[in-house]
Amino acid sequence: MKKIIVLLLIASAFSCKTTQSVASKDNSDPTKYMNLITEKDLKTMLYVVASDEMEGRETGSKGQKKAGVYMIDQYKKNGVSFPKGASDYYQHIPAAFLNAKYNENLPDSENIWAYIEGSEKPNEVLVISAHYDHVGIKNGDVYNGADDDGSGTVAVMEIAKAFAKAKKDGHGPKRSILFLHVTGEEHGLHGSRYYSENPLFPIGNTISDINIDMIGRRDVEHAKTNNYVYVIGADRLSTDLHNAVVAQNDKYTKLDLDFKFNDPKDPNHFYERSDHYNFAKFGIPAVFLFNGVHEDYHGKGDEPQKIEYDALAKRAQLAFVIAWDLANRENRPVVDKK
Repeated sequence: MKKIIVLLLIASAFSCKTTQSVASKDNSDPTKYMNLITEKDLKTMLYVVASDEMEGRETGSKGQKKAGVYMIDQYKKNGVSFPKGASDYYQHIPAAFLNAKYNENLPDSENIWAYIEGSEKPNEVLVISAHYDHVGIKNGDVYNGADDDGSGTVAVMEIAKAFAKAKKDGHGPKRSILFLHVTGEEHGLHGSRYYSENPLFPIGNTISDINIDMIGRRDVEHAKTNNYVYVIGADRLSTDLHNAVVAQNDKYTKLDLDFKFNDPKDPNHFYERSDHYNFAKFGIPAVFLFNGVHEDYHGKGDEPQKIEYDALAKRAQLAFVIAWDLANRENRPVVDKK
């Protein structure tokens, strides 16, 4: 009788341990980690990234490299390492590559990458991208590019922080995530083109790209509210990706999703004008989150004090919950369109 009781106690303990183990991997609700993305932290980082000290972050410039060092320091602080298979946080891009297409005079530059390895499907990689370059100094004025694309740059860093905390708590993503800050966007999407042609991980293993470029302001079309975001490209290659964006927003962030610029006939051609496009060209489903242009676009007035940090936080949270879904769902988004 005693032997039976002992066996039952052992079985019960094993069952409880198994249940706890399963529960620790339940990644169904990202709310706790979404809320780690805050206006305060975004503002603190953006006032550094878009400061005069960074000299407008022109591709390959001393100021851009200084911004890169600050970004890497933030990743180290939050316990997010450089990718498996890389020797550091840099993907170096030769000057010859940067200048080949447009015959410019850019020095060499670097993409910056950080990485969280997946727990169940580590070979499948989700990319979250933003460009960290801007247009530098013109006629003695520093063009700080707070919205373009300082806003996306700090958003990616905050998203990485949230995923790192989730992993520390036992809720790490099932797929790997590459946080990719690309250079040379303002000169022709050079950094993302270099990565897509020289990927650290096989491009076929990349399940999707979430690209964040300008999410801190509002445009004239939305003068009365900043509770919106333009969604571009999600349905161009994958119905699954489009549905994920809509579902995660409906459930968690409740922004007004504006698909105006997603129209293939849109004369602005924003779909072809940011870094997600270099993934889409290889058949990788991609979504571009964007606040639209404003009076300070590519102007010296694009300063951090003009950023609407509540909107920036909410749009970054949307990118996070989309990423959470893609990183943890059973199957990668199906490419069902040409």
